[in-house]
Amino acid sequence: MDQFYLDNAALYQNLVKRLKPAPPTARPAGKPTEVPSPDMVVSARIRPLLNEDLASGFPCALFLRANQPNVVDIHDLYNHPKGIPILKSFNYEVDRLFGPDATSQEIYDSQVRDLVSFSWDGGVGTLFAYGQTGSGKTTTISGLEKLVVDSLVDSGRPSSCKIYLSIIELAGNSSFDLLSSRKPISILEDSFGVTQLAGIEEHQLIQGEREAAENLIERAASFRRTAPTLKNDASSRSHSICRLRIQRGDDHGTGDGFLYLVDLAGSEAARDVATHGAERMRETREINISLSVLKDCIRGKAQADALAFSSGPKSKQKRPHIPFRQSALTKVLKHVFDPSASASKTKTVVIACVNPSLADVGPSKNTLRYAEMLRVSVPAAVAANNSSKKANSNPTMSVRPSSRDPNPAAASMPFHSRVRPGMVVSYNTTPSGEDLDASGAAGSAQFAVILSPTGTSSRGSTGEDADKNMPSFRGSGARYLCAQVVPAVISGAYEVNMWQQVVVDVRSMEKEVIMEYDIGTRYYYIVD
Repeated sequence: MDQFYLDNAALYQNLVKRLKPAPPTARPAGKPTEVPSPDMVVSARIRPLLNEDLASGFPCALFLRANQPNVVDIHDLYNHPKGIPILKSFNYEVDRLFGPDATSQEIYDSQVRDLVSFSWDGGVGTLFAYGQTGSGKTTTISGLEKLVVDSLVDSGRPSSCKIYLSIIELAGNSSFDLLSSRKPISILEDSFGVTQLAGIEEHQLIQGEREAAENLIERAASFRRTAPTLKNDASSRSHSICRLRIQRGDDHGTGDGFLYLVDLAGSEAARDVATHGAERMRETREINISLSVLKDCIRGKAQADALAFSSGPKSKQKRPHIPFRQSALTKVLKHVFDPSASASKTKTVVIACVNPSLADVGPSKNTLRYAEMLRVSVPAAVAANNSSKKANSNPTMSVRPSSRDPNPAAASMPFHSRVRPGMVVSYNTTPSGEDLDASGAAGSAQFAVILSPTGTSSRGSTGEDADKNMPSFRGSGARYLCAQVVPAVISGAYEVNMWQQVVVDVRSMEKEVIMEYDIGTRYYYIVD
């Protein structure tokens, strides 16, 4: 097919020049009743023709429509059985179209700045770029990653707000932490349906330290798997996910916000890897399978969204199946395809990257076809109502066993008078005999689950059997045998170590901490 295009390149260019521009699509007059969904913004970026593209002799096949914004025309040359090549034209519309001259800053200002603000308010924002290998996905995402990180470290945020960066790689069904020298991690799903990355190391971004933050991104890129292909000398052979967790503190009334920046591996045709061995063929097959599952999820979400806003009776229509559990990639992106399972409000921006060369017209049409499939129109009133609501990360109903006292009236009682077995408390770890500092602080706080009273007082000289080989803590009054609560491998999760026990004086206990047990990840989470 490539040779056919090269042999008829001059004919193709003449046919395109003689082609009359397509008239703009008629739009209904007055106020629109339907608008694009504000929670799923679909855009496309056309990569500029490179020197090697021009040297190969393939002409440009993608054209921005001058009389209709955000519409791109693709002209393909069809090898007619009668022997006379004919021109076939296709057009695709997205919410925002970026031409070959668009910069990363322009894309950030148009598509990503609002996504950062959305995540800052406690929502879950996701940006992912997909397309054929060599279409500019990695260039697009890496440029946006630096702009996002720069905006966060340069923002005048209060000291209570903390931002954490983590970057992972998905290769087949294996997952690796790129900021920990490709250490393997696990992808788990908790009882709320939220995906948890177990074993990942988060790096705090310090305000004003832009260079240190950018060095983390470059370090992760150096560990990512790449290999040459016929289309790209440094093709990404895996999916990369950059996650930013924004911890705002309790004073803001919102939970942590998340921002995912996803650089998908490039899809490839068999001809692109025909000269490589069995290992490369297996690798390509795994990439294409994961992208195929992603497309199935995209298709299922589009059908579900169309069903949600259809005017017909919904009770008789079956919700389409979205197979997000069939690959590690779609497990991580579950919040995109099944937002109802997430406690937070979600917003997604898609960037479809395409090559303008006539040689790549087939993959470009496929990429834009799936981009169009993601576009969903919603009633204008619904869009206005959704935009006025703030993201809320707190679930409306807990399905996790909780350490909260079953008696609602207990919360009104003084803390030290309602200490009981099963209560989770934070306690001060200053050993007995040490003095408090001038501010009254006494060491770092830790968490523990109260098991039972020891029956001794810190002033007594007896009770060695209950306290044997266990440290005691500053204070006087009743003392309790407790099991320590320590951080788990998932960020924000904890586990109870029953074999690590301490005796804590009631006056060393600072406050009650409400924890819930998640049956999906088998960890505990602080909820209050």
